[in-house]
Amino acid sequence: MIHSMTAFARAEQAGTNGTLSWELRSVNHRYLEPHLRLPESFRDLEGAVREALRNGLSRGKVECTLRFAEDSAGKPLQVDHERAAQLVAAAESVASLIKHPAPLNPLEVLSWPGVLVADAADPQALNKTALGLFKQALDELKQSRSREGIELAKLLNERLDSIDGEVAALRELVPQMLATQRQKILDRSAELQAELDPQRLEQELVMLAQKSDVAEELDRLSTHVSEVRRVLKSGGAAGRRLDFLMQELNREANTLGSKAFDTRSTQAAVNLKVLIEQMREQVQNIE
Repeated sequence: MIHSMTAFARAEQAGTNGTLSWELRSVNHRYLEPHLRLPESFRDLEGAVREALRNGLSRGKVECTLRFAEDSAGKPLQVDHERAAQLVAAAESVASLIKHPAPLNPLEVLSWPGVLVADAADPQALNKTALGLFKQALDELKQSRSREGIELAKLLNERLDSIDGEVAALRELVPQMLATQRQKILDRSAELQAELDPQRLEQELVMLAQKSDVAEELDRLSTHVSEVRRVLKSGGAAGRRLDFLMQELNREANTLGSKAFDTRSTQAAVNLKVLIEQMREQVQNIE
């Protein structure tokens, strides 16, 4: 099973000390690129969160946002006197460098992070809860990426069926198109009332057939289609492999277009390029 790199997940848990919530958003990226937004009091979680992401995902830009709405109702406020003293001392040191410093406002001291604190819960216990909630959100994100991957595989297989149809139809048309082209040359020579050397005419027709031979390109297209189907069925981190196969399919379609000598073969080459481009856009989202 293949997985998409585009997904969203949210997990929330309310406790006696407040409400924790994680939001995870992932989009396509060449590598795994995590972006963490954590409150200052949860910075110790960063290493564990990154490790969980490395173990759970292989590619994608993943934004992880943690929010903590603390429930401080009815809880006594506490002042960290040591931190407040350090802040006041630092402010007085700076004030001594100024000719007419403004007086220090106590409310500004209290608003400094870490000075005014509530009767908070055990930070280790809170971190453990937050990490468990993150893993829950990560599981939801992976499930979402998996569901999206199933839909992507369906879309790709539909395009592969269409490519198979174009290739099969062109295989049947090639002999007919060559015969039509041969007849056009004969009719043109008749109109010009030109007497052509039969051997020279045959050589020209053979050269035309060689230049217009697309059997090799059609065979390679079929081979690449089979390989794409195999990769989709095998699953896993298949995005890079599929992207390479899209390039190969596009290469054969371009060659097919350059050899086109009939409006029907030209149209078939255009149809193939459209289908391959549609697939390439979808493959960019595959992990």
